[in-house]
Amino acid sequence: MTADEDDGVRRPQRVREPQEGPRPTGEEPPAAEEPPSPAEPVPPAAAAAPGRPGPNFFTIGFTGALGVLTAWMLAQALVQARSILVYILVALFLAVGLNPVIEFLGRRFLPRWAAIAAVCAGLVVFVAGFVWAIVPPLTQQVADIAADFPGYLRGLQGNEAVADLDERFEILRRLEDAVVDPDFGRQVFGGLVGVGQIVVNSVAATFTVLVLTLFFMSSLPGITEVSYRLVPRSRRAGVRELGDEILERIGGYIAGQLLVALLGGVVAFVFLSLTGSDYALTLALIVAVTALIPLIGTTIGALAASVVVGVGDLGLGVATLVFFFVYQQIESYVIAPRVMQRSVDVAPTVTITAALLGGALMGLVGALIAIPAAAAVTLVLKRVVFPRLEER
Repeated sequence: MTADEDDGVRRPQRVREPQEGPRPTGEEPPAAEEPPSPAEPVPPAAAAAPGRPGPNFFTIGFTGALGVLTAWMLAQALVQARSILVYILVALFLAVGLNPVIEFLGRRFLPRWAAIAAVCAGLVVFVAGFVWAIVPPLTQQVADIAADFPGYLRGLQGNEAVADLDERFEILRRLEDAVVDPDFGRQVFGGLVGVGQIVVNSVAATFTVLVLTLFFMSSLPGITEVSYRLVPRSRRAGVRELGDEILERIGGYIAGQLLVALLGGVVAFVFLSLTGSDYALTLALIVAVTALIPLIGTTIGALAASVVVGVGDLGLGVATLVFFFVYQQIESYVIAPRVMQRSVDVAPTVTITAALLGGALMGLVGALIAIPAAAAVTLVLKRVVFPRLEER
C-alpha cells in the first residue's frame, strides 16, 4: 500500500511542469498571459458620463440669430452702397472698353500715361460738349413757353370747344387761380430745387465715374496680373490666355459700340443740318448717346429727334422719321455686323435675353453690360466646360 492510499482516499496526481534549462544572461522571462475577459457592450456617452450636460439650445439659437443678423446687415450695407458699386462697375467697364484705344496709341504714338491722359481728355470734352449742347436749348424753350403762356390762355379762350368746357367746369378760371396762388410759387420753387438737385447729383456721378475710369485705366495691367496670380501655377497659362481673350472681346465690343454710336450721331447731324433744324447738334448728340443702349437705343433717339422736328413742321418730322428708319436698317444689317464681327460671338436669342435680364436687374447700366458679360460666359462654355464634358 502506498502513502497516498493509507487513509483510503484517492488524491489526484500532481502534474509536473517540464523544467527549462538555464536562460541566457539578460533575457527576461516571458510575461504571463492574462485570461481573456468576456466582451462587454460599450455604454453610450450619456450612460458612461451621467453627469455630462446636454446641448445648450440657448447658445445654438443665439449663434444662429447672430449669423442671420450679420447676413442682414451685410445685405443692407450692399443695398446702401449700390450706387457706389454701380459707379465702380461702369468705370471698370469703360476702362476695359477703352483699353484697346490706349494700347493702340501706346504702340504708335504715345507712352501709356500720355495715351490715358489723351483718352480722359477726350471723355471730358465729350461730356462738356453734350451738356453745352443740351442745356441752352432746353433753357431757351422753357423761357419761351413761360413768356407765351398768357397768349396760350387767350387762344384757348377763343376756341369754341374750350369755351364751352370753361363755361361748364370753369377750367380756365381754376387754372388762372392756380397760377396766382402763393402755393404755386413754392411748388414751382420746390420743383426747381428738385431738378437742380438731380443735375448736381448727375454732375457728381459723372465726375466720380471719370476719376474711377482714370484709375482703372492706369492700373488695369496690374489688376489683371494680380488676378492671374490667384490661380494655381499649373493652370495659370490657360486662365491667362482665356482671360486675355475675354478682355479683348469686351474691349472690342465697347469700342465697336462707340464707333457705331459716333457714326449715327454724325449722320444725324448732317441730315438735321440740311433740313435747317435749329437744334441739329443737340439732337445728334441725343441720337449718339441713345445708340449705346442695346436693341432699342437707335429707335429711342430717332423718335426723340422726329418729335422735336415735327413740333415745328409736321411734314419734316415725318420725313425725319422715315430717314432714321431707313438708316436703322442699314446700321443693323450692314454697319453693325461688320464692326462687331470679331468682337462678340453671341447668338441673337442670348443677346436679347441678356439685355432684358440686365435691364431688369440694374437698369440701363445692366443692359449695357449684359451683352459683353454674355459673350464672356459663352467663351468660357466653349473653351472650358464643353471640352471637359466631351472628355468624360
